[in-house]
Order: sequence, then structure tokens, then C-alpha cells
Amino acid sequence: MKNLMQINYWTIGGFDGKKKPEQAFVEAKEMGFEGVELAFEAGEFAPGISRERVLEIKAASVKTGVKVATMATGSYWGNSLSSPDAGVRAKAVAFTKEYLQVARWMGVKTVLVVPGAVAVPWDDSKPVVPYATAWKLASDSVKKLLPVAKKTGVTMAFENVWNWFLADPIAMRAFIDQFKTPLVGSYLDVGNMAINGYAEHWIEILGKRIKAVHFKNYTRTDCGGGLHGFGDDLTGGAVNWPAVVSALAKIKYAGPVTAEMIPFSRLPDLVLPDMALARDAAVKMRGILGR
Repeated sequence: MKNLMQINYWTIGGFDGKKKPEQAFVEAKEMGFEGVELAFEAGEFAPGISRERVLEIKAASVKTGVKVATMATGSYWGNSLSSPDAGVRAKAVAFTKEYLQVARWMGVKTVLVVPGAVAVPWDDSKPVVPYATAWKLASDSVKKLLPVAKKTGVTMAFENVWNWFLADPIAMRAFIDQFKTPLVGSYLDVGNMAINGYAEHWIEILGKRIKAVHFKNYTRTDCGGGLHGFGDDLTGGAVNWPAVVSALAKIKYAGPVTAEMIPFSRLPDLVLPDMALARDAAVKMRGILGR
């Protein structure tokens, strides 16, 4: 596979965003990555960032030859596009509008979006939203965002994540297809569905809807598992990498592949950034991709 090989910012920059993107680009290049997926959430690369600063970061990306093909965020866990609270939904919509605009300034074509949640399994303070209600409210929020996506030319890619919503490929396909536009699609995380499925099956069903791909691995326990199943070894776990690579080749997937190494197996002692982990992921990712 000749897809752009990226590392997610969190692995090499941490969750608090203290590391400047310029430094992340240099470090990623030294490891052999071709791109960095910036996280729009904390530090200076966050809501409120100026256009001028974004363009400086973009210039640094060009100078180092390290691309930014995608952006990610964890902000939707706090403000969901499917929240039954209209005020919270409005905050999520406003955040996404700025997210899309910053992506346009950066020249990024795809951003990760969590379209909604039935529940946040690790946060009991968040309400449990009936599935049908989550579908309706998430759909309404996405419809409000489509004009901004069209104006910016940035695709919203919905991630299969542990939100107890769109947890199978048929549901994800139906949710995407209702909008009848290439400006929405799937951000396929090959590790996230390993708790109850197989990435190669999702790839076959979603096909051209897949706009971006996360690489990580997951070890099942007791017919499923918990967050500790996400380990620090890209090749250790339930993911069948030859089947995944073959399935992506079959649909002629040409987008980026991004290592998102967040080893929850280390909880409660998880600390990022972890440069040794990133270097190890780079070596193993090249092996997976046959480079």
C-alpha cells in the first residue's frame, strides 16, 4: 500500500497540546512518518486559534515535507452532536464549524467527527440517549453542518468509536448514505470494532465511503473486553492485518493511514507523549504496509 503514513499527534505530543506542531513535524519525519494527524482540542491548536497561526503551522508542514491529511479531536465527548440538551448540541455544532474552517486553512480535506452517542461508557455523568433519539438529533446536527462542509470543501468522517451508536457497518452505511453527499463518510478505526467485529468486514461494506483510516490494535478478553484491551503493540491483538490490507486494496482505498497509539492497557499510568512507542509504531506500520 502506498497510502500516506501518519502518526496521530497525541502519541508524540500528548493530550495537553504543549508540544508545538512544528516540533511534532520534525520528530515524525525523523521516525519515518510522512504525516501528522493534528488534534484540534488543547494547547494552541484549539478553538480560538488565529488564521495567521494556522498558516504558520501549514508553512512548517510544507517546509518539513510532513503532511497533515487529517485532523482529529476528543471534544465531542464533552459536547455531543446528539445531546438531548439543545444548548450542548449548539456548542457541538459551533465547535464543528470552527473545526472545518481551521481544516480549510490548514489545507486538510478530512476531519474526524463523532456524530453522536447513546452513552459514554467511561463517564456516567453523561446521559443515556435512546438510540432512535440519538440518530435523529445527530442527523439534524450534521444537516446544519453540511453548508459549512460544502463551503470549506472539508469532509466530515464519522468514526466508529465506543459511543454505543453506529456500532456495526450496516448502521454506519445507512447513516452516511442518508445525506447523499461525498462530504460525509467513514473514519474507519480498525481497532475500535475489534471488541465485537472484524475490520475487513466493515471495509467491504463501507467501501468508497471510507475517507480515512486509523491503525491500532485490540486484545479481546472474556468475549469482548474493556479499554485495557488497547495495547502498545500495533501488531499484538485481534486485528488481522493481512486481511485488513487486502480489503483496503480491494476497494482501492487511496487515503491516509494513521497510527493512533493510545495504550489504555497502561491505565492508570498512561502517559503521553511516548516517543519510543511512536518509533515502534513506525517500524511495525511499515511492515504492515509492506514497505
